[in-house]
Amino acid sequence: MANRQSIRVSEDGQAVAPPTEPLGGAAFDDSTDGTALYWLGMAGFLINSRGTLLMVDPVLGGFDMPLLIELPAQTSDISRLDAVLVTHADNDHFSIPTCIDVVPVTGEFHSTNYVAEVMREHGIPGTGHHIGDRFSVGPLSIEVLPADHAWQNDDPEPGTRTFLDEDSCGFWITTPEGTIWAPGDSRLIRDHHLTMPSPTALLFDFSDSDWHFGLDGAVEMANAYPDARLLLHHWGSVDSPDFSPFNGNPEDLFDVVVNPDRIQILAPGEAFAL
Repeated sequence: MANRQSIRVSEDGQAVAPPTEPLGGAAFDDSTDGTALYWLGMAGFLINSRGTLLMVDPVLGGFDMPLLIELPAQTSDISRLDAVLVTHADNDHFSIPTCIDVVPVTGEFHSTNYVAEVMREHGIPGTGHHIGDRFSVGPLSIEVLPADHAWQNDDPEPGTRTFLDEDSCGFWITTPEGTIWAPGDSRLIRDHHLTMPSPTALLFDFSDSDWHFGLDGAVEMANAYPDARLLLHHWGSVDSPDFSPFNGNPEDLFDVVVNPDRIQILAPGEAFAL
């Protein structure tokens, strides 16, 4: 696990994730007896819970911006997934090329109703959900949570659809070892994001962007759950020093987050045991 002193900075002053650890066979082991999370870079995670394999927002190729990292896996490395969960339609979360590539080895694809419709247009067998729905993947229980990320409506292009709040979501994943909260991209919804039960692990987006939690909102959310492990993501991966959603710096967190020892600076591909 990287620490505060090991945060790297690019020539343009952008914080860069630690060197990638390629995903090995243990990440996909179907006989493991615990729950582990592996950051895939960007906003993606692989979860292996006692052999049940989920990916959340995986982008394993085909992205349209330069990266600062090597991805920890290619789609050709994946022999089995029980499900892929996608929080919303932005291509740094919903990678159509990645999802198409893993269709032959993936049991289920879950997202909002809108994203599932787009999936099906591309031959991906998506299952759509309303906010508040619950479903199971093997022994894991998953709840679909609200998000506020209809940024497209701020500056709509002619002829494009009006996006709805329910087109984006988060996921609450209950495993035998604890709970994982993947809130997705969202502005802070105070009566939701600050009032949940405390998760065991929070997939933590701390970028200072108006259509994300913003740094202040992210810190408020983190401090509402002072015992939750904060697995940093949405940082250090995309070479875009002038675009705030991609250029958060973990250094900004240590003096403002309660119990800063719970901040987890993972390398892409590194395991975190729940």
